[in-house]
Amino acid sequence: MTSRDTILGRIRDAAVLAPPVPADIPREYRTGRTLPDDERCELFVDRLVDYKASVHRTTAEELPATIARVLAERGARRVGVPAGLDTAWMSLFDGETIVDSADISAPELGELDGVVTASAVSCAETGTIFLDGSTGQGRRALTLVPDLHVCVVTLSSIEVGVPEALARLVPERPTTMISGPSATSDIELERVEGVHGPRTLDVVIV
Repeated sequence: MTSRDTILGRIRDAAVLAPPVPADIPREYRTGRTLPDDERCELFVDRLVDYKASVHRTTAEELPATIARVLAERGARRVGVPAGLDTAWMSLFDGETIVDSADISAPELGELDGVVTASAVSCAETGTIFLDGSTGQGRRALTLVPDLHVCVVTLSSIEVGVPEALARLVPERPTTMISGPSATSDIELERVEGVHGPRTLDVVIV
């Protein structure tokens, strides 16, 4: 018997002895909270800035110009985008746009100057952006490997709290939660950025 067999056997034995799980677990989260658009947006922006993300506000008509400007300011020339992203968003970008696919490896993603994606929903209270891998958002590696992430968030997709945001997600889809640029601290509280994801996060609110 291998170590693997031993571990799996212990798990099976424990599962037999464990008490049955109730079919319906009560979930009494506080839901239904709302705020006026301007207050909800300001709360979201406040959290993003606190996380050291850069925030840009624009309109749907000015979105392509805003994206082009942000990428130019960051010096990005080769930018990845997920399949299905609205082509108009990159229409004013004068660099090279790479449409992501499963054939592009992680090292190749690392050679990109940045990535532009849409988002599924956001939480104003925590400053968290949720991606679920659907059209315009792409696979998880696309948003974790490049050092710059330009993420487009629509005002209508911003919810006040976590329960409200989670209620808009599909549980079966892979969810990536982004709360500012990637950052961590060691035992001496030295902040290090870009370890687990993009060092730079630009959020464009439409």
